[in-house]
Amino acid sequence: MLSPFFLTQYLEAGTDEAGRGCLAGPVTAAAIILPEGFENKSLNDSKQLSEKTREQLKPIIEELAISFAVTHLEPIIIDEINILNASLKAMQECVLLLNPAPLYIIVDGNRPLLSKNSFKKCSGKIFTDKEMEILQSIPNSSIVKGDSKYISIAAASVLAKTYRDEYMNKIHEEFPMYNWKKNKGYPTKEHREAIRKYGVTKYHRMSFRLLPEQTVLDF
Repeated sequence: MLSPFFLTQYLEAGTDEAGRGCLAGPVTAAAIILPEGFENKSLNDSKQLSEKTREQLKPIIEELAISFAVTHLEPIIIDEINILNASLKAMQECVLLLNPAPLYIIVDGNRPLLSKNSFKKCSGKIFTDKEMEILQSIPNSSIVKGDSKYISIAAASVLAKTYRDEYMNKIHEEFPMYNWKKNKGYPTKEHREAIRKYGVTKYHRMSFRLLPEQTVLDF
C-alpha cells in the first residue's frame, strides 16, 4: 500500500520521470502536490499499470491535485547534458511551475533533485537566480523505488508516462516507420531494425547506442 506522505502532510510534492531508457523522444517529468486524504486503490507505479488504467487515472489525478506540472526535454538537450542530468532538469522545471510552491519534495531515484551542476547555463530553460534560489530553498529527499512507496511519486509517474505516450503517439504520425505508437521509442528489436533500415530522425538521441553495433548512421 502506498504511503500518503514522506515528511509533511502539507504541500509535499512528488516528482518522477518517464522515457529515460528510450532511444527516441523526450524525457518527460511530472511533479504534483496532492491534498491530504487523497486515495485511489488503482494508483501504483506507472510501470505496474496497464495503459488503460493509466489513462483512466490521469484525469482523476489532475482534477484532485492541488497543483501539477509536466515538462518534456528534447533529445538535443539530452545529448548535450546526458540523460541523468536531463531527467533531473526536467523535474526541476516541473517543481518551479507548481503553484503553490511545495514545502518539501520527494524524488524517485537515488540522486538529489539539485546536483552540483545547477544547469543554469545549459541548453533548454535557463534558470534565473531567483529560480535557483527557490529550488535550493526547498528541502528534498530521494527515494529508491519511490514510485512504488509514496502516492505523490506514483501519481507523478502516471502523469509523466501518459503525457510522454501522447507525445510519442503524435510524432508517430510524422515517422510511422518506427512504430513509436507501440514501442514509445524504447529499444525494441522492431525499433532498432527500423533505425537500421531508415536511419535516424530529429527525435533520436544521438548520444545513445542506437544499434547493438554502433555504425555510422545517416540523418
